[in-house]
Amino acid sequence: MLKEFKKFAIKGNMMDLAVGVIIGGAFNSLVSSLVNDIIMPILSLFTGKLDFTNWFIALDGKKYETIALAQEAGVATVNFGMFLSGVLNFIIMAFVVFLIVKGMNKLRQKDAPAPAAPTTKKCPHCMSEINIAATKCPNCTSDLSE
Repeated sequence: MLKEFKKFAIKGNMMDLAVGVIIGGAFNSLVSSLVNDIIMPILSLFTGKLDFTNWFIALDGKKYETIALAQEAGVATVNFGMFLSGVLNFIIMAFVVFLIVKGMNKLRQKDAPAPAAPTTKKCPHCMSEINIAATKCPNCTSDLSE
């Protein structure tokens, strides 16, 4: 059983997945910081210094200034501001991943070797593949004009 697990664990795809998950976690914290520390404060300038994280509905019907005060009172809250922040976080993360993938695809295209020049052509009479420099088809013995 241990040998099977070791064989499974050291497969290339599993290691790639593990690295992807770790990088994804770090990337998530980076984008969360971008949203919470840079974008949301700038966005709050345009919305009258409104803090999205304190957009909530207290389910007891009373008005609380912050989520923390409502939670101290033991009130259940619907935190739609946090949800909006999460949606914005997701959109930014998806856009950044799109830009990274697009950049990687451009790098791959630059590194890709140019297609090789053709070395064969088709005989117009018998349609068989022949050397591009041939002047006579070896299959049907037709003369090939350029």
